[in-house]
Amino acid sequence: MKNIRESCIELFKNEDIKRDVKAMLKPLGAMLYNEMYIYMWVLCFYHVFFIFIVLANFFLLWQILRQHNKQLSTMNNI
Repeated sequence: MKNIRESCIELFKNEDIKRDVKAMLKPLGAMLYNEMYIYMWVLCFYHVFFIFIVLANFFLLWQILRQHNKQLSTMNNI
């Protein structure tokens, strides 16, 4: 006795059924792409903005540490 998985695999071995399923799912894929398109762009811009914020924080931290080290070196020289 075949289980459901084996029945589905056997069903999709037929080329006509594969083609029909692809034809049925193609409009669904296009619809999902059109709905998600704007969200993908928003996500991309968010990541670019986030990278710039992280780089700015690293730069500011570097500046602060550099000033702190200068102050420590002048205190040690006195």
